[in-house]
Amino acid sequence: MPDAEGMAQESNKDSAMKTLTSEQISRQDFVDNSIFELLQSLNPSIKELEWDIEMIGEVRDCIAQWLVDQLKVTDEMSFYPFIEE
Repeated sequence: MPDAEGMAQESNKDSAMKTLTSEQISRQDFVDNSIFELLQSLNPSIKELEWDIEMIGEVRDCIAQWLVDQLKVTDEMSFYPFIEE
């Protein structure tokens, strides 16, 4: 599975922009990998799912909407850290 840390470092190489901490990157990896594993375990067919960050992102957005907006059990940054522009 892709590693968000490598992608974040590459995209920030030539930039003085804010970056995510290692802990925040680990949280992103944990959330994305957990969603992918859930989708794989729920898939009733014998065909394995391929890693698709667009699909994972859509599921992540739905989960965030419930945890952050509906249930209000966490904030967006704690659920899935990001760099504010």
